[in-house]
Amino acid sequence: MTGKVVELEKKKSGTDTAFGFQLLLDLYNCRPGVCDDLDLCYKFLDEIVGYRGMEKQAPPFIFRSPEERFPDKAGLSGWVPLIESSIVIHTLTLKDFISIDIYCCKKFDIKKAKDFVIKFFSPQRMDARYILRGLDYYKKNGSSR
Repeated sequence: MTGKVVELEKKKSGTDTAFGFQLLLDLYNCRPGVCDDLDLCYKFLDEIVGYRGMEKQAPPFIFRSPEERFPDKAGLSGWVPLIESSIVIHTLTLKDFISIDIYCCKKFDIKKAKDFVIKFFSPQRMDARYILRGLDYYKKNGSSR
């Protein structure tokens, strides 16, 4: 099987042809304590779904990394499954760092999603990437040939 790499920034495809929309956020120097706050991160996953107008398949799942076994990975990992896809969070307590992936099969307001994240975690810096997924999904047989 052969594949091709598509550089989305250069692709001239409109967003109406995409199957999914993914926002990747990296949060640096978050408010002290939030990376280890299980209740806050659960609340974030629970509330962002309704705020974004999405539908949960199940309640959020969130886990604490065992700090004694993985001291450099101390933090939380969580996920909420959606009818439209998923939202994932990973935190690293030592660096006050959080990564968030919001993947949805319908368009969503990127600015509102970022504002919601900032309200919860107060990062000093946030890097964002927005990716269109499944650009050939709606083409016959999912092929661009």
